[in-house]
Amino acid sequence: MGDVVQMHFTTPDYVIFALLLVASTCIGLFYALSGGRQRTTQEFLLADRSMSCLPVSLSLLATFQSAVAILGAPSEIYTYGTQYWFLGVSYFLGLLIPAHVFIPVFYRLRLTSAYEYLELRFNKTVRIMGTVTFIFQMVIYMGVVLYAPALALNAVTGFDLWGAVLAMGLVCTLYTTLGGLKAVIWTDVFQTIVMFAGQLAVIIVGAHQAGGMGEVWRKAMNGSRIASLDLNPDPTERHTFWTLGVGGVFLMLALYGVNQAQVQRYLSSRTEREAVMSCYVVFPCQQVVLCLGCLMGLVMFARYGEESPLDKGYVKTNDQMVLYFVMDVFRDLPGLPGLFVACLFSGALSTISSAFNSLATVTMEDLIKPYCPAMTEAKATLLSKSLALAYGLVCLAMAYIASLMGSVLQAAFSIFGMVGGPLLGLFCLGMFFPWANSTGAIVGLVAGLAMAFWIGIGNFVSRMAVPTPLLPIINATTMPLHGNMTTAVMTTLITSITAKPKPTGVQALYNLSYLWYSAHNSTTVVIVGLIVSLLTGPMKEKDLTPGTVYPVLGNLLFFLPERYREKLCCVTPLSHKPKAINTQPYQMAQESNGVAQHKEEEKTEEEDEERATPQPSCRLAHTVQETAL
Repeated sequence: MGDVVQMHFTTPDYVIFALLLVASTCIGLFYALSGGRQRTTQEFLLADRSMSCLPVSLSLLATFQSAVAILGAPSEIYTYGTQYWFLGVSYFLGLLIPAHVFIPVFYRLRLTSAYEYLELRFNKTVRIMGTVTFIFQMVIYMGVVLYAPALALNAVTGFDLWGAVLAMGLVCTLYTTLGGLKAVIWTDVFQTIVMFAGQLAVIIVGAHQAGGMGEVWRKAMNGSRIASLDLNPDPTERHTFWTLGVGGVFLMLALYGVNQAQVQRYLSSRTEREAVMSCYVVFPCQQVVLCLGCLMGLVMFARYGEESPLDKGYVKTNDQMVLYFVMDVFRDLPGLPGLFVACLFSGALSTISSAFNSLATVTMEDLIKPYCPAMTEAKATLLSKSLALAYGLVCLAMAYIASLMGSVLQAAFSIFGMVGGPLLGLFCLGMFFPWANSTGAIVGLVAGLAMAFWIGIGNFVSRMAVPTPLLPIINATTMPLHGNMTTAVMTTLITSITAKPKPTGVQALYNLSYLWYSAHNSTTVVIVGLIVSLLTGPMKEKDLTPGTVYPVLGNLLFFLPERYREKLCCVTPLSHKPKAINTQPYQMAQESNGVAQHKEEEKTEEEDEERATPQPSCRLAHTVQETAL
């Protein structure tokens, strides 16, 4: 810790922290004992498809905003300036595309797991590969996302490390297992409010102590922390307008378009329109979150200037620096450090509870139900709850493993980012390219993952080869900026520290900005998948399952005569009978709020009707039309 006395928590701080845990548990118990009491898988995994727009959108936001993001963004701004603010540009397309492309497709197919789509579009093998990839991604990530903030807290305040990890892990497991998705979403709403309150308190008190926001801005300007628009097209530059504004879109799509934790929230909405609206509501909220992180970084700079606690040796890493700053600002204000720690762990809770619930869902729907079709609803619900509990315990085990990993900690964060891109590529291949077949999908996914791990591990190894004096700086800034579903880490570009010649060849690939990972890896999947599909015999239009293709090419090539568009298989009227598959897709948009709480007999009648009548055209319009009764 250097030569500064460790700052400690007071009793009011512990009380506020405990209140967060108690309130979260109470919400879980409330939903376990009210309503349908989580007796069906529909209620436990999808909140009975009865959620309204506001809680869903706040839950989407909370899942995105992890504890590491709360610590990462201010230290990024403090160290490098406000260039990172331009990430807000990518939020627009990053939410508009999921709202009008992914949500209509997933919602109308009436899925529970996003990976069911892969079986409807390709085959069972692709579905299982997608599911296993997602499980691998989340299991590694969730332990680290719980352990990293607890470690920073312990280093700065002496807060008991394993006490914090166990309290968070067990409370989260308890309310996720008892209350299902409904409890997860409503605790996310509560935790989002706590996150906003904690960050606002730091900014208001910190700015007041620095002499007001005007003084903060003046010091930031003098210290060259207010960045101008950097239009450098070099993809190896860590943060430029293009890496943030364009690379960030792919990163957002991997998070908000196809990730099970987010898709599950869309599917829990009452109607398709509510799901689309939740995307629109999340947009301004994300901008606010981004601004809070940036302002906190600027207030931190106004307090310390160029002489950071890190340089003085008071703390060892950048994430500890943010906590040191908070404890310093709130030194004479008992209770407020506890509020910020509650804010920090709200981020961790919302992220890992989403992980537990989504992992239980994909394990149940993709790996167990298809092989146990005769399972009763009561048994399936009990098994789903057991899976949520089991993943909670796995998370604690992963947190322990993370504690043994040491400098490999950032590699675990990178794995999360490496996997998000290829999965996005797999869904895009199926949704936008009607001629892509299952062989192309499998080879494409494997190629995308291989490329992702090659670049990720190459980047990690090349940074480890840097002379020792630079390593603390590199490790310090290797923190993920985003929450549950986004990529990699704030890897420090060595060229910004030393005057090194510009990397070429393979080295340039290793130095690719982390924000381009999703774009690069998803594009690899699509290109390889299309080439293999064309070589092995493209899929015929009549073999496609209705509703699984979004006719993006048909819309883009509107100027071509229809016969050419039909040859390119991009008109996709899809009025043919589907092949024999487990799930019969149908248009969910026609369901009203009242029908959200399904009765089994009504569902059976509806499916019988559909079998009797030909499928309507599943050509999805750009504007989602709400046809609810």
